Amino acid sequence: MAYSIDLSQKTALITGSNSGIGLGIAWALARAGADVVLNSFTDRDEDHAIAEEIAKETGVTARYIQADMSKGDECRQFVTEAGRCDILVNNAGIQHVAPIPDFPVEKWDAIIAINLSSAFHTTAMALPMMRKAGWGRIVNISSAHGLTASPFKSAYIAAKHGIVGLTKTTALETAKEPITCNAICPGYVLTDIVENQIPDTMKEYGMSREDVIKNVMLERQPSKEFATVEQLGGTATFLCSDAAAQITGTTVSVDGGWTAM
Repeated sequence: MAYSIDLSQKTALITGSNSGIGLGIAWALARAGADVVLNSFTDRDEDHAIAEEIAKETGVTARYIQADMSKGDECRQFVTEAGRCDILVNNAGIQHVAPIPDFPVEKWDAIIAINLSSAFHTTAMALPMMRKAGWGRIVNISSAHGLTASPFKSAYIAAKHGIVGLTKTTALETAKEPITCNAICPGYVLTDIVENQIPDTMKEYGMSREDVIKNVMLERQPSKEFATVEQLGGTATFLCSDAAAQITGTTVSVDGGWTAM
């Protein structure tokens, strides 16, 4: 049997999707025919304009729903307000860097809430919808740091390891159903945020752009190339396809060989 990716008649919810990886995945799913529901904690005209642009360019239905992923009730309300959820992409995340003794408690709490607990809340609301529809895909965005560690990122690494564990448990609870749950583990991805960090890092180290990228930012990424949001969108779309129906409870690394070391 030849497989093609057609997600028409499906509705995809993507948390943290008004920029970066989440937005790249939203575009990819929309281009595969899925209606998309975007999300972030802001409620600006430009947020809604992104959804309007996706709808115009792809012909799907696209809308934006504001919800703060640090708050469990808003995570759950996001799914309820969407009304349907065939595909759930848990992408929302933040970062903070500090040694454990100096790590601000409020930062720890926020990172665990947004990067980990939000996925629990949205999954809990989405699964009954998927079961009713008789089909579902959950794609959790973890990280290379969900499989390995670095110093000074305790909350982020704890949360991303937790996402991998939540992914496995979700997969086992749905293994006999036409529902899958997998985690994508990106390495360094060239987003607008990362792009904006490059000039400051060049000044800090007195290096060229090329040297900063290869020797500082991509020190642990053997390919010495960034992953792109388009590549992550393609990976997520594949995991939602019929070809991936027996892929569940696993991690897919998009990290240029980082976790091979």
